[in-house]
Amino acid sequence: MNEHIQEKLAVLPVQPGCYLMKDKHGTVIYVGKSKKLRNRVRSYFIGANDQKTQRLVREIRDFEYIVTSSEIEALILEMNLIKKYDPKYNVLLKDDKSYPFLKITNERHPRLLITRKVKKDKGKYFGPYPNVIAARETKKLLDRLYPLRKCNNQKGRHCLYYHMHQCYACAENPPSKAEYDAIVQEVASFLNGGHRKIKEQLTEKMLKASDELNFERAKELRDQIQHIEAVMEKQKMTMNDQVDRDVFGYSYDKGWMCVQVFFIRQGKLIERDVSLFPFFDDAEEAFLSFIGSFYLHHHHPKPKQILVPAPTDVEILKELLEVDVHIPMRGQKKELANLAKKNAEIALKEKFSLIERNEERTVKAIESLGEKLHIETPYRIEAFDNSNIQGTDPVSAMVVFIDGKPAKKEYRKYKIRQVEGPDDYETMREVIRRRYKRVLKEGAPLPDLIVVDGAKGQMSAAIDVLENELGLDIPLCGLAKDDKHRTSELLYGDPAEIIQLDRRSQEFYFIQRIQDEVHRFAITFHRQLRGKSAFRSQLDDIPGVGEQRKKMLLTHYKSLNEIKNASLEELVKLGIPEPVAISIHEKLKKDDLSE
Repeated sequence: MNEHIQEKLAVLPVQPGCYLMKDKHGTVIYVGKSKKLRNRVRSYFIGANDQKTQRLVREIRDFEYIVTSSEIEALILEMNLIKKYDPKYNVLLKDDKSYPFLKITNERHPRLLITRKVKKDKGKYFGPYPNVIAARETKKLLDRLYPLRKCNNQKGRHCLYYHMHQCYACAENPPSKAEYDAIVQEVASFLNGGHRKIKEQLTEKMLKASDELNFERAKELRDQIQHIEAVMEKQKMTMNDQVDRDVFGYSYDKGWMCVQVFFIRQGKLIERDVSLFPFFDDAEEAFLSFIGSFYLHHHHPKPKQILVPAPTDVEILKELLEVDVHIPMRGQKKELANLAKKNAEIALKEKFSLIERNEERTVKAIESLGEKLHIETPYRIEAFDNSNIQGTDPVSAMVVFIDGKPAKKEYRKYKIRQVEGPDDYETMREVIRRRYKRVLKEGAPLPDLIVVDGAKGQMSAAIDVLENELGLDIPLCGLAKDDKHRTSELLYGDPAEIIQLDRRSQEFYFIQRIQDEVHRFAITFHRQLRGKSAFRSQLDDIPGVGEQRKKMLLTHYKSLNEIKNASLEELVKLGIPEPVAISIHEKLKKDDLSE
């Protein structure tokens, strides 16, 4: 712990508020809140922490704090700061899952739509549904039962659905507003749990049609009844009061938390949400933050009641969400809450092995790599590789690994501009120069480690540009390959020395993944360029000849020789401007002479 942090810890207030942890680049990497800032922030630097929290603390170089007047203000501020800074350690509030809803639009001729966004547009929303397939099945059923608008045709211009008796908006005499309101009311009643009544009505019509010997109509009604049963009556867990509820349960261990949410709609358990994430605060506070973000930042629709386990500060949630929040003590609600918690415990136990394995392959691998190289943990690694075939179309590519995982949005491709022929060292100089000149100009984050695909020559070229031209001191290593083009050695230092790595270690597998990924990216880019150049011709370099004119010329004349022998009048007659026709003749004749 540095002196700057020690001095700040000494003057922390014992009040509620938020704190922002920063790394060596000044980037906010974690945002937290607490009832007592002094106690919480000090706990990170004093006393025992789990391995995951120790990893966070090792990155902290500074922190800021904001005092609030109450704990609920701290909770709201925390969510807003996380949304603003998107800190990498606040993964618990980044979940962007959304569920499909059925919507009846607020229009003269309403439509029934599937949507994942609930807006304040006076439409009627129903759901959420377990998945989009369930929503589509329900919509398909309602489309067959009710003739809401399916098209945008003008009155009297019939669509296919009109002939199937499923759309009356395009009829010569469309239904009146009152008739449409009645249809909308029936659809809403159906979606609010009134499908049993609809099923009874259809059963009566089916029996009547059968008595009238209208067996075709009776069969159609029977199929509709069966479809209702298949779509609407799959759920077995029900509650009698028909109240929409979300039931939360959570479990935590070793700094990880799993939250399960049961969605109860019209008394039925229709779906559950599972979220698994690391946390660095008190478990109850992490759970409060999750619920606040779940509804306010990710726009899950709020039900009439939310059930949470004890101990949870229900008063804060009531004030924050403005809905009824309740800790069930007995009966069916308590059983549901216990079931949610039990599911969370099972999911957490099942996921731990995968979590630990993923950490071994990523974060722990880069920590071990940093120790082997005697540098700080390289959380951000940028790797480079060159590609060319006998010097033609030389390119270079850069891949980025953050926290041991590929960050594909930050990958970059480079066409080599200044190097002629197959000169791998000069190519490395050019791409390193271009990359880090731009980084310095834009104030973008510098890497903790640079990896070049190559041995001492490529390393020396890159180090020379970094240190002597750009004045940068960034650790750089090289990856050498064996005769089978597989990763064989890790080189580091100036002069470069071989770093001994156990070939069965996670750090060796990690650098192997880096080398394979940057090579794949460079080769793919080079193949793309070669594919484009295969379709080039002498016409591409002539001013005024674009893709359309080139295609027209080659379609009409079949070959460059025919174009060269064509007169200016013929080219102009074809639609080529005279100055461009002159340029075409001059270019093709000049190329003939140069050959």
